[in-house]
Amino acid sequence: MDYQYLLVDTTARVATITINRPDALNALNRALLIELDQAFADLAEDRNTRVIVLTGAGPKAFVAGADINEISSLDPIQAHAFAAQGQRIFSRIEHTPKPVIAAINGFALGGGLELALACHLRLASDNARLGLPEIKLGVIPGFGGTQRLPRLVGKAKALELMLTGTPVEAQQAHELGLVNQLVPAEELAATAATLARQLAASPVESVRGILQSVQSGLESSLDQGLALEAARFALCCATEDMQEGTTAFLEKRPAQFLDDSPV
Repeated sequence: MDYQYLLVDTTARVATITINRPDALNALNRALLIELDQAFADLAEDRNTRVIVLTGAGPKAFVAGADINEISSLDPIQAHAFAAQGQRIFSRIEHTPKPVIAAINGFALGGGLELALACHLRLASDNARLGLPEIKLGVIPGFGGTQRLPRLVGKAKALELMLTGTPVEAQQAHELGLVNQLVPAEELAATAATLARQLAASPVESVRGILQSVQSGLESSLDQGLALEAARFALCCATEDMQEGTTAFLEKRPAQFLDDSPV
């Protein structure tokens, strides 16, 4: 479908979603959030898509935050609905059964960082700045930041970042484990594409099993997580890709996984 604020391109089983509001530093407004929701719903069901890369248009920002013009006019009831909408959409992204890679090309602040946190992997350019500065606006992160950031970098550091509202440079974000890889700005798109192609060539059931086991396991008890892991392991063992992978290992050759596995 046609979008007002998104560019979507699918090449070689990799879909790239570019948030396209560069004049507003790709800030998230209601209409853009609805488009993100629709794009991820469609790509989750698209058999030609194995991996999704999410990035921002222009050289300055991944997403600089939520649209302050919209937030400033919200009353408490509207604010609750806005936060719930963002949380639901970002949870959809987090639970997408295909790897989602955030290619952070500049500012990822407020809702922008919360969006990146909902992705499975995060690559950042060396000029990126990441943070949750909502306290400086008299509010708190409302799209999942108070929950996802502590799970990623630990309680103490997450509280420091949110209570001070001070963004971190790309190098510090990498050291904190906030991003997986740090690359020169001019190499970000190519690095994300290379990683996406690698993941797209992986056995589908294994990828889905890892994503679900980790995501659901972290939200449940250890015993429940282990039970899910065993069930997903069993599902993998019913696939042709498992037969190919184990046979290739024993024969000391590269595995040739199926290109048409259901997704």
